[in-house]
Amino acid sequence: MIETRPRTQVQYRDRASGTLVEETIFSERELRWFYEDPVGSRIFATLLNRRAFCWLFGKLQDHPLTRAKIPDFVATHRIDPDESELPPSAYPSFNAFFSRRLKPGARPFCDDPHAFSSPADGKVLVFPGLDDGVRLPVKGARLTLEDLLASKSAAEPFRGGSALIVRLAPYDYHRFHFPDDGTPSRPREIRGRYHSVSPIALAKVPDVYCRNKRQVTELSSRHFGRIGYVEVGAICVGTILQTFEPGREVRRGDEKGYFRFGGSTLVMLFEPGAVRFDEDLIRDSAMGLEVQVKAGSRIGYR
Repeated sequence: MIETRPRTQVQYRDRASGTLVEETIFSERELRWFYEDPVGSRIFATLLNRRAFCWLFGKLQDHPLTRAKIPDFVATHRIDPDESELPPSAYPSFNAFFSRRLKPGARPFCDDPHAFSSPADGKVLVFPGLDDGVRLPVKGARLTLEDLLASKSAAEPFRGGSALIVRLAPYDYHRFHFPDDGTPSRPREIRGRYHSVSPIALAKVPDVYCRNKRQVTELSSRHFGRIGYVEVGAICVGTILQTFEPGREVRRGDEKGYFRFGGSTLVMLFEPGAVRFDEDLIRDSAMGLEVQVKAGSRIGYR
């Protein structure tokens, strides 16, 4: 009898419909080989989990020939082309389409000042109370805030607070936004590796968020206090691009930046008592079930 390795099950709840959905994993066969096969894992660690590979792969996605991939990508992942700022045929490369803007009004942010809105499209997990004030529980790991932020002093305001994770799949809209009015700091870059942020990778490397390259911005928000805003890069995401001006006041819903090609993640940290997440998200997150939401939709309140 041949013994098979357990496969990571990938399900999420679509908040709009309430149904459970089996997630379509981009390049699933390759990711399973890299993370669930001993030989693939060694090859990934030796050759692919490197800045040079991610940079080269990203540059290839800028080539005009990659435009040919866009129609199949749109069809396979049921992307609504009418939301995009331009028609798919107008983008000069796959990377340009991947990091596309949407039409004005496609992601309206809740205008209730007491409502907290998702900063991006993606699958969310919420943590209403961080254990003993210092650890973020993710996929069985206990990540310290100090490791995530690579700074003891930066972690101090968020001890005993709460956290939000938004995981963006490759087919999601890949621009991220400010959830509230406020003044952002200059981003601080933390060097790291380039693991995938798919559920397959998280199951095998649960401290990915502390290993990967990331950028940290502090937002002094009008209604939710100090917010730690962390962008986490991933394999084939060679660059996290910021489009805001540090120190200049921003409005709720303003664009903060975007990811280049690949799946990526946002982590937000809050001071104690700053935000209360919606009950359905707390319930599902307690079971480890991610929930698909859109940028601008309410996920909590003050």
